[in-house]
Amino acid sequence: MSYLNFNKEELVNLEYSLKREVLSTNRAGGYSSTTIVCCNTRKYHGLLVLPINEFGGENHVLLSSLDETIVQHGQSFNLGIHKYPGIYEPRGHKYIVDLEYDPLFTLTYRVGGVVLKKEILMVHNEAQLMIRYTLEDAHSETYLRLKPFLAYRNVHALSKANMMANTKYEHVENGIRSKMYVGFPALNMQLSKANEFVPVPDWYYNIEYLEEKNRGYDYKEDLFVPGYFEVPIKKGESIIFSASTEEVKTSTLKRKFQQMRDKRMSREDFKSCLIYSASQFIVHDGKDTEVVAGYPWFGRWGRDTFIALPGLTLAACFDLKACKEVLDTMARQLHNGLFPNIGKGDKAAYNSIDAPMWFFWAVQEYDKALGEPGAIWKAYGNKMKSILMAFRDGVNPGLRMDPNGLIWAEQPGKALTWMDAVVRGVPVTPRAGYAVEINALWYNAVCYMLKLAEEAEDKAFIKEWKDMPEIIRKSFVDTFWSKEKGYLADYVNEEGPNFCVKPNQVFACSLTYSPITDDMKEQVLKVITKELLTPKGLRTLSPKNPNYHGQYEGNQDRRDEAYHQGTVWPWLIGAYIEANLKLYGKQFLPEAKELLAGYEEDMTLYGLCSIAEVYDGDPPYNPNGCISQAWSVGEVLRSMELIRKCETTSNSIL
Repeated sequence: MSYLNFNKEELVNLEYSLKREVLSTNRAGGYSSTTIVCCNTRKYHGLLVLPINEFGGENHVLLSSLDETIVQHGQSFNLGIHKYPGIYEPRGHKYIVDLEYDPLFTLTYRVGGVVLKKEILMVHNEAQLMIRYTLEDAHSETYLRLKPFLAYRNVHALSKANMMANTKYEHVENGIRSKMYVGFPALNMQLSKANEFVPVPDWYYNIEYLEEKNRGYDYKEDLFVPGYFEVPIKKGESIIFSASTEEVKTSTLKRKFQQMRDKRMSREDFKSCLIYSASQFIVHDGKDTEVVAGYPWFGRWGRDTFIALPGLTLAACFDLKACKEVLDTMARQLHNGLFPNIGKGDKAAYNSIDAPMWFFWAVQEYDKALGEPGAIWKAYGNKMKSILMAFRDGVNPGLRMDPNGLIWAEQPGKALTWMDAVVRGVPVTPRAGYAVEINALWYNAVCYMLKLAEEAEDKAFIKEWKDMPEIIRKSFVDTFWSKEKGYLADYVNEEGPNFCVKPNQVFACSLTYSPITDDMKEQVLKVITKELLTPKGLRTLSPKNPNYHGQYEGNQDRRDEAYHQGTVWPWLIGAYIEANLKLYGKQFLPEAKELLAGYEEDMTLYGLCSIAEVYDGDPPYNPNGCISQAWSVGEVLRSMELIRKCETTSNSIL
């Protein structure tokens, strides 16, 4: 029996089905995503979504959807489903009788005596989607019609009927080639069997995406259909549909599909689901290996990369090679001690002060897994030195190390930490000044570098930095700690400390080198547990605070106001579990396991086999944001590994 179980009777219930989304990536930046009944509810949904170099490498929806129609005795049964104003048409979801997600996303339709199975597959490292249709049962002559809906637009935009679109097509082997606009690649749509293409060019107007409507965005789109393919299909026969930017040999499609299917990872339990999800974030593009921050709308983010990387590579499958490739890719983009948060080249935004600090942490985790003395210093020593010197010398505007050893960060109108939401040009949580996690990470980075320098016998570096840890530690405690309150300030500026109860102080408890005592850690964790802990991670603000937002919903401004003001972030659970295991050892194991078990139900709840970007701060803690977030998955996997190590070690401290 499959691990991933769905309520088969509820599949025809759109309230149930439209909340559950599927994702498959090609490991090269492209993906396929929709709901479990193949009704697109987001502008980001599409069967074939690919990065296009001519447009800055951003993702574009080429093939939005594909409607299947069963034809018997002159009667047509359309299996597709689209949302139009006031109506779903057609309503092919009513024919769905089964859903599987292991090893492929598979739907089974029953129309009278006809049973048709559909399996969807993205080819790894290629710009190709394949769908296998198998007629499992039929009692009379049966035909299959396939009608492609083309979008040809950026994932963040919507297409409208227009005179500029090239609605012509060319014949290719067992199919056609379309190219709607200049600069885009051609889309080759081919079948494994000879067929008839019937040209019926037409625009389908006002297709609606309900999730975009809920998010306060434009949600109506016009899609172009060039016509439809019609092919006879016999009982027991399989036919492959291929959509690719390259013309393919149709005689190879069946064999290629089966080979790809056989290589797919099984999702037989909670951990294997997360490992499968983790593999989808690692993207190879030429000499670069990067981490996609989240699907379906995020690209590569510097901060997210370093936070997610140890879990996605080392904890998931001990992939040292992939971990190093990502670190090397990011290290090549280091500039003045900073990493690009988003964008590349001329479009890179170096506006994340914590990304360099998380780089040290990611290298630390890689170092532990590698276990080769001297290797880290040789590979990254100079890069890490340059980061420390850039912060110490204040080479970037608004970023500096003060005489007290702490890092001050302030740029007018900008949010420089991971709490970076901005509404109408004003940061929701500005946190200018001394931010608690930045300085905890800074202390950890300096201590770690001195350890590496001692191993490498770099006497010059040791002489230059040896006094800094104690200076930073004392200043950190004096600046952030409140003995009366029993926890750390979230940030400190000219007006003094801000003691809103936020989760950022947890990193002062979890990092290898911590500036606070165990007694302080114990008090901090008690406050976090009492006010921020939920079954889905840590809230970003205590419900006791008047600025607390318990629901992440509404238009973009409303969501951004809640983003770091109460919304739960799963990735924070990693630091929380690590801190408690370090402090309490095996005593904390039952609670740690219970916390991770809370995510298991999500494997079939929102983004299948993955963990969402955020959850509501209030019960029932509904998932929201991206359906699959890299650091959510990475930190849960890393937490699993921390638990395993704690169980198998004789020491109570990790």
